[in-house]
Amino acid sequence: MSAHRRKPPERERPPQAPATRRRRPSRRSRLLRTLLAAGCALAVIAGGSAWYLYRDLVSSIGSSKALEGAEKSKHGDVNILLMGLDSRRDQNGEDLPPEILDKLHAGASSEVGGYNTNTLILLHVPGDGGRAKAFSVPRDDFVDVRGVPGFTGKAKIKEAYGRAKAATEEQLSARGVTDKRQLEREGREAGRKAEIETVRTFLGVPIDHFAELNLAGFYHLADALGGVPVCLNHAVKDKNSGADFSAGRHELDGRQSLAFVRQRMGLTMGDLDRTKRQQAFLAGATYKLNQAGTFTDPVKLLKLIDTAKQDVVTDQGWDLLSFVQQAKSLSGGNVEFVTLPIERFDRNHGSDINVVDDMKIKRLIAEQIGPRASASPSAPGAAPAPSGTPEPAAPAPTPSKSKEDNGIPAIDGGGVPCVD
Repeated sequence: MSAHRRKPPERERPPQAPATRRRRPSRRSRLLRTLLAAGCALAVIAGGSAWYLYRDLVSSIGSSKALEGAEKSKHGDVNILLMGLDSRRDQNGEDLPPEILDKLHAGASSEVGGYNTNTLILLHVPGDGGRAKAFSVPRDDFVDVRGVPGFTGKAKIKEAYGRAKAATEEQLSARGVTDKRQLEREGREAGRKAEIETVRTFLGVPIDHFAELNLAGFYHLADALGGVPVCLNHAVKDKNSGADFSAGRHELDGRQSLAFVRQRMGLTMGDLDRTKRQQAFLAGATYKLNQAGTFTDPVKLLKLIDTAKQDVVTDQGWDLLSFVQQAKSLSGGNVEFVTLPIERFDRNHGSDINVVDDMKIKRLIAEQIGPRASASPSAPGAAPAPSGTPEPAAPAPTPSKSKEDNGIPAIDGGGVPCVD
C-alpha cells in the first residue's frame, strides 16, 4: 500500500441551470405592494388616532367620584342615570353668556331654574344583549330625599341635587372656605351623590354610571348632530319655552331643541307631556346617530366628543370607549322609553307635586328589567335572599290605571315617534 493516502474522489456537482436575468416586478405587482404598505400605515395611524381620541375623551370630560364605593349591578347588566340640570351656569358655576341664554330662551338670569334635575332617566342595558329600557322619572314625584345634610323627609325628586349643593356650600362657608370654584365643585359633588342616592332608593336598583348634562348641553348636542328629527301630532306655540312648531316632522337645531324639550304650557298633561318630549328627543337623536353613521365617522365622532367636553360630567372610571361600542346597538333603535306612573296630582306648601306609590314603582321596575338587575342584596329596596336558597322571582306589579291616566304609552326608540 502506498504511503500516500489516496485523495477521495470529488463528488459530482449537480448540473447548474443556465443563468437567467432577474425579472423586475410587474407594474401591477408594485402597485399591490404599495397599496398594502399604505394600508398598513393607515391601520397604524387609525389605531393611534382611535387611542388618542379615547384618551382625550376620558381626560377631558368632567369626572365625578359621586359613585365611589356604590353597589353595582350583576350579570353584566348596566344601569345608567341620565341627569339633565335646569341650570343657566357652566361647570365652574359661571353664568352662561347672555347671547347663549338668549338663544336658549331660558331667561336672562342665571338664578332661574337653580340646580333642579328636570330630566331624570334610568337607562337599563341588559348584559345578555337584550333590548334596553329607559325609564323617565317625572321631576315632581314626591319622594324620600336622601343624602342632603340637615334634611330628612320628602320633597320633589328633582330638588335633591340643589338642596344638597346649597347645604354643603353653607357648611363649607361656615368653615371659612371662600374660593368660589371650590364651593361650586364640592357643592355639585354633594348634589350628585344626593340625587343618585335618592333615585337609587326610590327605584330599588343599583346605579352603575351616570351622565350629567346642563341646559346648554341640549343646545350643543343638537348642533353637533346637525339637527335632531322630531314629530308632532299637533301644532304648538309657547312663549315661555319658545316652542313654535307646526304639526308634522321637523329637524330641530340647538335653539329649537331646547324649546321642544322644555315646553309644558299648553300641553294636556303638562310636565308629563314634557317628559314624553324628552323621550322623543332622545329617540330622534339616537335615530340620527344611526342614520348619520356617527360612530364610524371619525370627524363626526370628534365633533360629538368636543360637545361632550363642554357640557357633560360622568362618573370617574367609566369605560366610555366600551360604552360607545355598545351605543352602536342602542342607536339602531334597540331601546324602549317608559314613563313611570303617578297616582295623582296634589299640592304641598303651595307647590304642585306628583303623589307616587313607592312600592308599586319598585315592583314595576323589577318586573320590567327582571330580578337580575335588582338582585344585589345590599341594593336599596332589595331584600337579601336567605343563604342557600334561590333568589325569588320579582313579584308581578300591581295592575295600575296610572299608565292610562297619565296617557303616556311607551315610546319605541327605533325611529322618530310623533308626540303631542
